Amino acid sequence: MKQGNRFLYSHGWTWVRETLNTPGESYNMFRMESHAILKLEKLLVSKGWLHPSKEMTSLEALAMFLWSCAHSETNRNVQNKFGKSGETVSRKFGEVLESLCLLAKEIVRPPDFNFAEIPSKIKNDRRYWPHFKGCICIGAIDGTHIPAIVPTKDQIRYIGRKGYPTQNVMLVCNLDMLFTFVVVGWPGTAHDTRILSSVIEEMKSVFPHPPEGKYYLVDAGYPNMKGYLSPYKGERYHIPDFRDGSQPEGMHEVLNHAHSSLRNVIERTIGVWKKRWHILSDMRPFSLIKQQKIVVATTTLHNFIRMCGVEDKEFNKCDDNSEHMNEPEEERNINEEMSSYNPRRAQDGDYMNAVRNQIGTALMEIRND
Repeated sequence: MKQGNRFLYSHGWTWVRETLNTPGESYNMFRMESHAILKLEKLLVSKGWLHPSKEMTSLEALAMFLWSCAHSETNRNVQNKFGKSGETVSRKFGEVLESLCLLAKEIVRPPDFNFAEIPSKIKNDRRYWPHFKGCICIGAIDGTHIPAIVPTKDQIRYIGRKGYPTQNVMLVCNLDMLFTFVVVGWPGTAHDTRILSSVIEEMKSVFPHPPEGKYYLVDAGYPNMKGYLSPYKGERYHIPDFRDGSQPEGMHEVLNHAHSSLRNVIERTIGVWKKRWHILSDMRPFSLIKQQKIVVATTTLHNFIRMCGVEDKEFNKCDDNSEHMNEPEEERNINEEMSSYNPRRAQDGDYMNAVRNQIGTALMEIRND
């Protein structure tokens, strides 16, 4: 038998309304400003993806989902906060989750699949333009590990270098800190290059491939191949390496420093995303499919907040300081070569080596002027 509501119907709804109407509380509780939440609820309802019910309004359901993800709340805590049965909490969480995954198809994608628009703030920055013009409109790729709750029989596949079960998520973002592609579901033992290779070969119809002459920025964990520019290996690369030591010396370090300064947009984007949604570091025991959908849904929320244009504390930190990092960059295994998965693409390395050398030479000429 369905468990009945243990509180008055208005208990959770009253708290939601009070929170949305109290300055600063909406962000503290839901990690979104009131204006953005109301706009999102209206959008999901207008598309027919989210509906009110006799147990809960659509706005309350959305607020419940946001609160759950922001603080990684248990079903029991949500029951107590909103005064709803465990079955209602689970069902409404799933409805909001599905609606955000549908929205992901519309907003977790490149604004322009031709990659023609050039951000003015980059075009006017002499450190990058025109040297990195091939990536300015496209962005960067990186992988990150999200804790996973998996059955005991599957744990070996999911326990990678983190020492606990994770799913390895591949993320792509543009220079405006918007996610443009996300791949979920790979176990923690999967290498970043293996995931990228699979995406290139098996997701051709949906992956935003770089047009001729353009490329994504990737770190040293990926090979330097056509369409994907990595730094020189065996040289200083990460921003803290230069901040705490001497200035870059020689063409390789100069290129690496500029490459890292521009590519860290993906690190900052992932940092903002993870810091906002605590469930990404403390996953609840949902099914694996639902855990993967939570990753997608939170990237959707990330993009929606950014696209709303409202003031946001986490985004403001990055906009005010291009080197702001919410968390240390993840360790990388740079020993695995993508050639073991796709020899033809590995041969494109000569092309990108020439591109990299050309950029490095140009940067040195400017430095010596």
